[in-house]
Parts: sequence; structure tokens; C-alpha cells
Amino acid sequence: MTTSEYEFEPVRGLPEYLPKGEHILWQGSPDAWALALRAFHVRQIAVYFALLLGWYAVSRYGDGHDAAAVAVSALPLIGVSLLCLVMLGLLGWLSARSSIYTITNRRIVLRIGIALTMAINIPFRQIAAANLKTYRDGSGDITLKLLDDNRIAYLHLWPHARAWRLTRPEPMLRAIAHVGPVARVLSDALSASLDENAEHAGTEPVRGRSRKAAPPRPAAVAAE
Repeated sequence: MTTSEYEFEPVRGLPEYLPKGEHILWQGSPDAWALALRAFHVRQIAVYFALLLGWYAVSRYGDGHDAAAVAVSALPLIGVSLLCLVMLGLLGWLSARSSIYTITNRRIVLRIGIALTMAINIPFRQIAAANLKTYRDGSGDITLKLLDDNRIAYLHLWPHARAWRLTRPEPMLRAIAHVGPVARVLSDALSASLDENAEHAGTEPVRGRSRKAAPPRPAAVAAE
């Protein structure tokens, strides 16, 4: 697994041309609204500000101020609330716009970074597990659990990382609009990679948990 910074992009979403025998299976970006909601928590923060404004209005009204006076005095708080929400939404949009996820027949590449473009290459052989979380609108996240000897700094990944996994960060293909077909593409690619490696090694393909002699590798994307 490699992490690199770059400016020139010979292939969209990739820091270099793919080697012979490797090809792109899927490529896409996070949905900006879904990313703003789930990574930047716009909904929860909007609820917080709404409760704060409600408490302020009730408190001022209870002190004897009329509705017009309460509304006028609340304008600065309303302005700050809207500014914070707009900034978070803008961060979500910029993060989605600057990010491209790529699945090839050999690896996953995360091209991320708003100000500084970074590419994170994750070969299939370094993935211990892949999990899918789907939401009611059909969007979802694919979380990648890496083998023990592979780590990426959490700050390099965020917001493309599972929350609260600070010591062992788990990269994510986050806020994918139609995640089901993408998960199937990745499942097929992981399964084909296992079969190819087993064929080259002259052994039978291993499904599910592998033997102790080899580190566990996923044969499919599992639903959470």
C-alpha cells in the first residue's frame, strides 16, 4: 500500500498510467449531500442550533420581551448558525468534488484532498475485510479493514475513514449514491483476485476464513 502526493494526473483519478494487465472496473465520487450529512454532520448541527434558538427565544420571552424584540435579538445567533451550516455544506461539496474512488481488477485507489491532492493505493492482497452499509435512500459506505501490518494515518484519510478508528484507521468509499452495484463490482473483483492468486500458487481457492498460514482476505463485500 502506498500514499503519494501529486499534481499531474495522466488518468482521471489516478497518479499514473495503469500497468499492463490492470484495468478500471468502476470509478466514482461521493455524493456531496450525503457526505455533508454523514461526515460533516450537518443535520445534527442544524438540530443543535434549532434547540439553542428555541431555548434562547423561550428564555427571552419569559423575561418579558415581546415576540418582535426576541426575533430581533436572535438575529446574530441565527446568522452564526446559518454561516456554520453553509460552511459545513461547502466543505462537504468541496470534499466530494475533489475525491475520486477507483476500483481496478487489482486494487482500490482513493484520490482525495481539497488543497493537496493525494492518492492512496490499496491492493486487494492488503485488505482483510470489506463491509457494506446501506442507507434508506440507496446510498452507502464500503469500509475496508486492512491487514495488521498496513496502516494509513487517520488525518490523511478523513473524511474517507470510519469514525473513531483512530489507532487502526479503516479507509472508506464513502457516501456512494448507488452503492449496491459498486459493492457487487468490488465483490467480484475480490473473488477473482483470490482465485487468480490461488491459481498462481497452485492451490485451491480459499473461501471465507483462510488457513493460519495465510492472512485472512475477503472473498466478497459483507453487509453490516
